[in-house]
Amino acid sequence: MLSAVAIFLVAAVIAVPLSRRLGLGAVLGYLAAGLVIGPWGLGLISDVDDILHFSEFGVVLLLFLIGLELQPERLWRLRGQVFGLGGAQVAATTLVLATAAYALDVPPMAALIAGFGLAMSSTAFVLRMLSERNELTSREGRMAFAILLFQDLAVIPFLALVPMLAGGGEGAGALPALRALAVIALVVFAGRFLLRPVLRHLAAAKVPEIFTAAALLVVIGTSLLMEAVGLSMSLGAFLAGVLLADSEFRHELQADLEPFQGLLLGLFFMAVGMSVNLGLLAEKPLLVLGLVAGLVIAKAGVLYAIGRIARGPADASRALAIALSQGGEFAFVLFGVAAVAGVLDAPLHQLLLVVVTLSMATTPALYALQARFRAPLAGPPFDIIEASEAPVIIAGFGPFGQIVGRLLRLRRIGFTVLEKDVAQVDFVRRFGNKIYYGDAARLDLLRAAHAEK
Repeated sequence: MLSAVAIFLVAAVIAVPLSRRLGLGAVLGYLAAGLVIGPWGLGLISDVDDILHFSEFGVVLLLFLIGLELQPERLWRLRGQVFGLGGAQVAATTLVLATAAYALDVPPMAALIAGFGLAMSSTAFVLRMLSERNELTSREGRMAFAILLFQDLAVIPFLALVPMLAGGGEGAGALPALRALAVIALVVFAGRFLLRPVLRHLAAAKVPEIFTAAALLVVIGTSLLMEAVGLSMSLGAFLAGVLLADSEFRHELQADLEPFQGLLLGLFFMAVGMSVNLGLLAEKPLLVLGLVAGLVIAKAGVLYAIGRIARGPADASRALAIALSQGGEFAFVLFGVAAVAGVLDAPLHQLLLVVVTLSMATTPALYALQARFRAPLAGPPFDIIEASEAPVIIAGFGPFGQIVGRLLRLRRIGFTVLEKDVAQVDFVRRFGNKIYYGDAARLDLLRAAHAEK
């Protein structure tokens, strides 16, 4: 076991910094490392399925930490984007890909499942990639998150429907659905009324490692509960995170779990790289590469159209289209269930897995390419600051800057605010506050604000 861990670490510390230096991002580095040490590379690691299954917990932790950043009120405000953009993407992409599969002589039920599975994008890849580039709060970042969240929700009922599509009985989904609702209600109740007193008690003990153990237990316990009733572990972790988002323990939980999440997510990407069946690629290169290109182009086309219909700028819509153009980790789960149910035959199942994996490998490079040629966002010209004798300059008016501003206002001390985020300037001005649109790194603006005084 230790020798395998050493191999993973050596591969990661060589490949990831090299990939970052080439401008391709960490994700592609992990994929390349997995490809090199896997069965189709040097053959240093062979137990790929178990590693992939274990490392999927990195995706679960990622969703929990994302949930911690989203208060329930903010999540409710996103409902229009989640169900509007997400619903449109899943429906349109499934229709396009299922029709294409049917045209290639795939049986109707298999074509529907293939279309839906390929419509899912990789939450782990996309969020990690956008986070690396500080683009999660950008226009395309917010749209991507909404679509990914809907995909995570949509895959749950579809997984329950697969046995029925295979002829597993008409009422097969009723009891599992009731069990799932009961477990979700239990998680919500426990998160609201039981978890906080328990965490408060553990924090009072002042034993840091026990609090870390409790944080891991919250995520693992919620995920196992969800999996037991046939739901997505990732969705359970996300729900637990949302319920703790407005608690006093949010930052402590985040600090405790981020190292685990980073390592396990890296291991997940390496396991995906190891699972690429290069034998199938060597045997049918034109078919495999043609299907990968077709998948990326079809998904990107649908996503670009949805971005433009949602009144997104052309640059943001293009970035969204490329970011979500790959297949996702839920496709592995869905296709596995469909293969066991007899809807997908073995050759089609293997082919779909290779296509999904290779499509995931294309995304970081394509996204880096579009980012390099993307025009800088054009904003309005910076404000000309009137002559000001205010003794304080606040550079940036985010949450911290606003706290400073409120304290100064209470003390009746004048201040000049410089903020380079146009949306933030517009928001603050709605409340009648004096704020200038400008970059505090510019000397002329600092001189106009009398920084020398």
